[in-house]
Amino acid sequence: MDNRVVLVTGGARGIGLGIVKAFASIGCRVMIADLGLESESEWNYGLANKDDMDKAIDSAGALGEVASCGLDVTDRASCENAVKATVDRFGQLDVLINNAGVVQTGPVVDFSEEDWDSVFAVNTKGIFLMAKAAIPALSESDNAAIVNTASIAGKKGHANMSAYCGSKFAAVGITQSLAFELAPKAIRVNAICPGIVGTAMWLEHLMPMNTTDADEKNRTFEANVSQEIPLGRPQSVEDMGQAAVYLASAKNITGIALSVSGGIEMN
Repeated sequence: MDNRVVLVTGGARGIGLGIVKAFASIGCRVMIADLGLESESEWNYGLANKDDMDKAIDSAGALGEVASCGLDVTDRASCENAVKATVDRFGQLDVLINNAGVVQTGPVVDFSEEDWDSVFAVNTKGIFLMAKAAIPALSESDNAAIVNTASIAGKKGHANMSAYCGSKFAAVGITQSLAFELAPKAIRVNAICPGIVGTAMWLEHLMPMNTTDADEKNRTFEANVSQEIPLGRPQSVEDMGQAAVYLASAKNITGIALSVSGGIEMN
């Protein structure tokens, strides 16, 4: 894995930053791509901003060689620019991590068309646009891989989560289709399916709490999920980084959707 170049979308914090650090710590050169340098997007929970990007550069930079670029995965030109920025900076691209994602929940009868389109634009179209932009550069690598962040919600539906589950089921389907399509180019394509991870998505939206204290939020979160997960603990961003590194380096694995969920999802 030494010196391989990795582009991580949604890499400024949460699971994305965990993946960035995992690759940086084993000698890869990493481009952190996120909204932070392009816009202050509004959603039902805070998305990455410039401060998050600056912190990511500082923390991941202590582990290895990293750089950053702005990225909106719903915009074709922005995706192409992120790939170009990576190749311009590091001279190549070996691994694409499609991690950018958003969630919105609610009954279908109350769910807005705008929110539906936004969820699919990021979680599904974003994979398409980034893969389309990156495949020419990945084809030049002798050890190329794409890893998509799906979800255990892409394997089982849940009430009030039609948009999110639908987009993540689609992410798994795209992963399998790309695995077949890109196999002749020796580009492996896999997905990780995170379980319950204490990111902003969970702490601020999926499992809201009546406190603003970060430590108390984390304690409550861990106590809640320890009752639901067979291994007795929430999943961490480090767990996701470990899974992403494994899938990017396993030379005879393609087309799988690996659950990293402590046993809450088994198949």
